[in-house]
Order: sequence, then C-alpha cells, then structure tokens
Amino acid sequence: MTPKEKAEELVDKMKYPMDGVYIISHVANELALIAVDEVISSMTVATSVHLPYWQQVKHEIEKL
Repeated sequence: MTPKEKAEELVDKMKYPMDGVYIISHVANELALIAVDEVISSMTVATSVHLPYWQQVKHEIEKL
C-alpha cells in the first residue's frame, strides 16, 4: 500500500458515526495524525526501517 493510500485509509477509518453524524474531515485528519504519531513514537531500532514510510503517510494526511 502506498503512503497516500494508507493515509486515505486511516482518515476514512476515523470518520465514524457519532450520535448519527459522521466526524468531519478535519477532525478525522487530526485523529489519523495522532495514530501515525503513535506508530512512529513506538518504533524501535528493529522497526525503524519503516520510519520513512510512516513519515510519508503523515505527510500525505497533512495534504488531505
């Protein structure tokens, strides 16, 4: 999955119904950024090879 596809997927997953109204895109983007930041901050030396991918995902979310 490309970073752009992953960004779109994460934002879409954050658009859940709340009291019958879907979360607006801006809030969904912020929630997706929080999730990506958590992934990045939990990386270890062994998983840091994936850091550029997740940084690009974050960049793509910021562009949405």
